[in-house]
Amino acid sequence: MKAKTYFYFCLFLGVFTISCSKDNDSDDDDTITTDNPVTISATAAKGTAEGSSETGADDDDILANSTFSSTVKIIFNGTSATAENEVAGVTIAISGADVTVTSSVAEVAYEVIGSTTDGMLKIYSDKKYKLTLSDVSIKNNDGPAINIQSGKRAFIVVSGTNTLEDGTTYATSTEDQKGTFFSEGQLIFSGSGTLNIVGNNKHAIVSDDYIRVQSGTINITKASSDGIHANDAVYIDGGTLNINASSDGIEAEEGHIIINDGTITATVADDGIVASYDTDDTIDPYVVINGGTINVTTTGEGGEGIESKSTLTINDGEIYIKAVDDAINAGDAIYINGGTIVAYSTTNDGIDSNGTLTVTGGKIFAIGAKSPEEGFDCDSNTFKITGGLLIGAGGATSSPTASVSTQASAILDGGNSGTIYSVLNSDNAEVMTFKSPASFTTLLLSGSAFSSGKTYKLVTVSSVSNATEFNGLYLGGTFSNPTLSSSFTLTSMVTKIGGSTGPGRQ
Repeated sequence: MKAKTYFYFCLFLGVFTISCSKDNDSDDDDTITTDNPVTISATAAKGTAEGSSETGADDDDILANSTFSSTVKIIFNGTSATAENEVAGVTIAISGADVTVTSSVAEVAYEVIGSTTDGMLKIYSDKKYKLTLSDVSIKNNDGPAINIQSGKRAFIVVSGTNTLEDGTTYATSTEDQKGTFFSEGQLIFSGSGTLNIVGNNKHAIVSDDYIRVQSGTINITKASSDGIHANDAVYIDGGTLNINASSDGIEAEEGHIIINDGTITATVADDGIVASYDTDDTIDPYVVINGGTINVTTTGEGGEGIESKSTLTINDGEIYIKAVDDAINAGDAIYINGGTIVAYSTTNDGIDSNGTLTVTGGKIFAIGAKSPEEGFDCDSNTFKITGGLLIGAGGATSSPTASVSTQASAILDGGNSGTIYSVLNSDNAEVMTFKSPASFTTLLLSGSAFSSGKTYKLVTVSSVSNATEFNGLYLGGTFSNPTLSSSFTLTSMVTKIGGSTGPGRQ
């Protein structure tokens, strides 16, 4: 209705009524006039958590629980090296700046300092030990910088600023030597210093057992293969990891990955974080994320952000993935119980389970590519929603399973990249607000504010004041006078109004 016509219509009705309102909707541009700014709350309910809550804690991995009564000091000095405070049962062989330690006794600690551009440290030990890197720089032109040929637990304490670099090619050896920092046994990193690693030959840090990072900063500036590679498991309890790798960022080849805390930033050609083994039924390659800050960018074809060949559980954490392939993928099941997650794939699905998909909590924005790729994809398997704030944008979506879900969902038509969208209830209170990095033809929405029989408005917002935003997912701020895009009424647990649903691609 035109403005002038509307004015005279109201004037005419004034004979019979005291006043006339626009019901908050304008005439020409569908602006919704808000008396007060709309506050973004991004409220997410929590259902009963499912999946794994395993932390991988092991008292034997706590340095304070071990005693080291003797300390041997190793000093690199350019083309040579020396050792101080040698103890019985420990033999140190030095050739130029190549240092080989052989130990048969317990409670020995090693402190390494100095620098060399043509040397290495190799350790054989029958017992667990502590190795403190204290402002040391080691470059080995024909092998690993540190080569631990011991299956025992190694406590690596990082102090000051340290740099390790291996050679492009390795000298022939009958021993394993698969990376710049190699160990046959467990590697447990702690300390408050920085460890810089250049991997010219293969992996940057690699263990044929497991790797645990508790604290400190590890900068992997180059890895010709994986940044961190373990056979049995990888545990991240804290610290800061910055990884640039030509293959995977963090890989457990025949085991699992548990992330409890810490900050992980990875730019990789293949997978960001992956438990990869899937050819032996006795191995369970699962991933559990209990917390931390994770930022993964994949650049190569087939690169997935976080992948588990078995199950993937996210209990908490702040996670941003931008991947060429699936941003988050699991072979058997995905459980999301909490956290703030933005999973964006430029060619495939945002979140893809080849089995079931269960969401009980968290704030999740999943962006897939054009049809048939999906924001949320679990093929024809069960998609259960009992909590959380879910936004799925893509070419299609898997439909939530109404018979097992307890939180209502709506499937709508698409929208444009770079546009801020918000969902309001009948009182113009905010339900969810987001800005997609790509245009989409299907939108899946689910939140605790949704109720069957209620009507909601999808609006566009010109700007958000005092915004708290996580990669397009708005968590706070205010806006006024949005423009109505569409209205929809929830008629059932899962209400399909537009868009496309389908199994998608595995």
